[in-house]
Amino acid sequence: MTRLLIVTADDLGLTRGVNAAVRRAHEDGVVTATSLLAVGQAFDDAVAMVRDLPALELGAHLALVGEDPPLLSAREVPTLVDRRGAFPLSYRAVVLRGLAGRIDPDDVRRELGAQLDRVLGAGVPVTHVDTHQHTHLWPTVGAVVAELAAASGVPAVRAPGSHGHGPVGLGVRVLARRSRSTLRAAGRATTADYAGLDEAGRLDTVRFRRTLAEAARRGAPTLEVNCHPAVAGDPDLRRFTWGYRWADELAMLVDPQVRESIASAGFTLGGFADLDRYGAA
Repeated sequence: MTRLLIVTADDLGLTRGVNAAVRRAHEDGVVTATSLLAVGQAFDDAVAMVRDLPALELGAHLALVGEDPPLLSAREVPTLVDRRGAFPLSYRAVVLRGLAGRIDPDDVRRELGAQLDRVLGAGVPVTHVDTHQHTHLWPTVGAVVAELAAASGVPAVRAPGSHGHGPVGLGVRVLARRSRSTLRAAGRATTADYAGLDEAGRLDTVRFRRTLAEAARRGAPTLEVNCHPAVAGDPDLRRFTWGYRWADELAMLVDPQVRESIASAGFTLGGFADLDRYGAA
């Protein structure tokens, strides 16, 4: 029996170049879903695009970190921002604040609720929720994300994980187990397996094939792989210092050999709406 593969392009709305890359990766490649960044500078352009692509599943990419500002003011969400009203740049700040007990779940609920409402307002069915830099792995954030998804009727939430070695991989796996329990308790569907955190920004053709082969050996019935395509030379990406090879990921996603590799590994492309047929985790 074939297994379900969902290929999700994250950061839709980050720049117009990212939007154009997601469109091409869907129309000419293997991307079946995307996640829209409500705080992104190219949000309106992204909304116009997804309305024109009914086969591309839309998710909400909720942010508590990053270079783009929150939707709410510092006065409304004081534990999430600095005095300028800016998010921290890295998920590490969320972890440190969480460990210190300095994240107010009500602040998280207000900001992420506003972001989810903005994506829902696009007028396109929203099939899933995930977070920028996977901050919903942190239990306080994850509980709010599951709650918001359930209250809004969004059926699925990403369950990130790691198959890497070392302390980061171990920490992610510990948090991921708790995250999956939270999602089950909230009645939200997710895939049984996941890849993309370990490979973020470096998912070229060779690594994608290796990722598929490793997932096939694990044998889970459903797999999400998230990626980060962008067009080469996008000037609006210069402000980001992530070191991502955005254009390499786009080239991989439209490579005809990748589609052949997916079939050879025993996967069928689909979306979060197909989870019920394959047995959602």
